[in-house]
Amino acid sequence: MRLALDQAAEALSSGEVPVGCVFVKAGQVIAKSHNLTNQTKNATTHCEINCIRSMAREGIETRVGVTLYVTVEPCIMCAHALNLAAVERVVFGCENDKFGGNGSVLSLHLYPKGPNFSLTKGVLKD
Repeated sequence: MRLALDQAAEALSSGEVPVGCVFVKAGQVIAKSHNLTNQTKNATTHCEINCIRSMAREGIETRVGVTLYVTVEPCIMCAHALNLAAVERVVFGCENDKFGGNGSVLSLHLYPKGPNFSLTKGVLKD
C-alpha cells in the first residue's frame, strides 16, 4: 500500500487527482500507475485502468494470484474492469462515498455474473 501511496503523491505533485495503485503477483510489482485524467483529458485513465492496459499489452495474466493495492476504493467503472480482468484480490485505503464500486455505492466485487474478487478495505486509510 505504501507504493500505491507513493504513486498518489506523484499524481498530486503533477496536478492529478491523487489516487495511486500497484498490482502485485508472487510478491513482485507487475504494474503501477496514478490517475492521468487531467494530463490526458481522458476520463478513463484512472490508475487501475492504466495498469490493466499495461498488463494486457505485456501479456501478463491477471486471473491467478494478482492483488491490487489502491489508495481509494475503485470507482464503479474500475471495479467492473477489475471483474473483467479477473483479479483475485483488491486492497484499498479510504472509501469512495460518491462513486465507490466496492461497497460504498455498489458492490461490484460481488458481481452476480462473476468472477468475483476478495476485498480488504481501510488499509492505511488515514
